[in-house]
Amino acid sequence: MANTSETFSFSALPTTVEELKAFPEASLDSPYKTAALALAVLANYDKNVDATVEMLNFLKGPEPVSTFEKQFIKDRIAGQPHKVLSFFKGSSVDNNYTPTTPYTITVSSNPYSFPEENWATMYVKSSGADSDRPIKLRKKPSTGQWFINEIQCLSDIRTPKAADPWA
Repeated sequence: MANTSETFSFSALPTTVEELKAFPEASLDSPYKTAALALAVLANYDKNVDATVEMLNFLKGPEPVSTFEKQFIKDRIAGQPHKVLSFFKGSSVDNNYTPTTPYTITVSSNPYSFPEENWATMYVKSSGADSDRPIKLRKKPSTGQWFINEIQCLSDIRTPKAADPWA
């Protein structure tokens, strides 16, 4: 399977599970859609942790966000909203990872993205990193929906210019 990309644009990012469910991508009928929504949801983390977890629970399907996952996400993005925003078009180190609107994100796959039936690893590009970052998903065959299995894209990125004492 060749490299494939899909680009998604959002006029606003969701702040509640009701808003999230209103997005056309909330059908979750492709791993690209679910991966894009995962980052749209994570952008809300510093504004409202509980609402973000509720939205992630929707994106995780039959397995809610575990205590471990909550801590993992907190450790990586609490107080660092720029990390998630770095995945959206227009963000850069120089503009402190401020994306342009509409919020646009591209999700990609490669020849290794679908290692076995009902599993996928999608990739997203951070403007603060040199390599694409993975998000692992699992398909529920009875509904045809793709759900988040592991959010693996939250490792560190370059420091925003405004916060870099060496800039």
